[in-house]
Amino acid sequence: MAFAAVVLCLLWHQSAAQEDKDELKIDSSIVVLNATIKDSAGRAVSGIRREQFKVFEDGVEQKIELFSAEETPFAAAILLDTSGSMEERVSMARAAAIRFLDGLRELDNVAIYSFDSKVTLVQEFSNSRDIEQKIFDLKANGMTKLNDAIYEASTALSKRPEKRRALIVLSDGQDTLSGRSSEKALKAALSADVVIYTVDMSPIGDSKRSQNQAPLKNLAEKSGGTFVATPGGAALRAAFESIVDELGSQYTLGYSPTNSQKDGKWRAIELRVSRPNLQIRTRKGYTAEKSKN
Repeated sequence: MAFAAVVLCLLWHQSAAQEDKDELKIDSSIVVLNATIKDSAGRAVSGIRREQFKVFEDGVEQKIELFSAEETPFAAAILLDTSGSMEERVSMARAAAIRFLDGLRELDNVAIYSFDSKVTLVQEFSNSRDIEQKIFDLKANGMTKLNDAIYEASTALSKRPEKRRALIVLSDGQDTLSGRSSEKALKAALSADVVIYTVDMSPIGDSKRSQNQAPLKNLAEKSGGTFVATPGGAALRAAFESIVDELGSQYTLGYSPTNSQKDGKWRAIELRVSRPNLQIRTRKGYTAEKSKN
């Protein structure tokens, strides 16, 4: 028992040290929003002009300096949960990833990661619809580094030239081994202007399903993405087709915050459109860079 306690203590200190080491420096000189606008029937709305948008940070209106309404390319990373709890659903998640690649346009780029007791880059960023053999060799095993996977993939996406960036997470939501918290993972995604789409892969009837869905819902809501709870099959394929379409038809806006303080505080963002009966979805805010002084 004493030995186990020592090991747990060492793991805790290692995790805490990693969190400190991995603190991201968030450049708030320009804040980018990728917004999905739909009508009351859930259909994508096109043709909204720049002057019809207004952006507020902590209630203060900001000047929009960047605007794009074109179908511009996106970069995305698919994160496949291959932990032991996913044993019966890894093949379903793999099939969904392949379906997503089938919908890529000429200039879109996608990478594929798997995560269990470690995070593994299975396929580099590419426009290819060809799947490397490694993805077919994936098997469920070990524990779950969901937060670490989000952090690492967000870091990779932050280096991409595309303004529209996304994570598609297929998981049952159970993080059991990450060295980073869910808050740290979300912060990494927001700082990289990444929208997170989460797909719940937990089995229907699982007593912990609602509990496990909570972190997946939070990641999607805070980043401006969507949470999908689907039994699989045709519904899962339809969800992925919808995500591809959405990423290609978003509005991209950017502004330089009037609040230049480096206080490490949360800044709430609100996006408004001067047209009625629209559903507006974008990131909820960001955490400002913190001065070392």
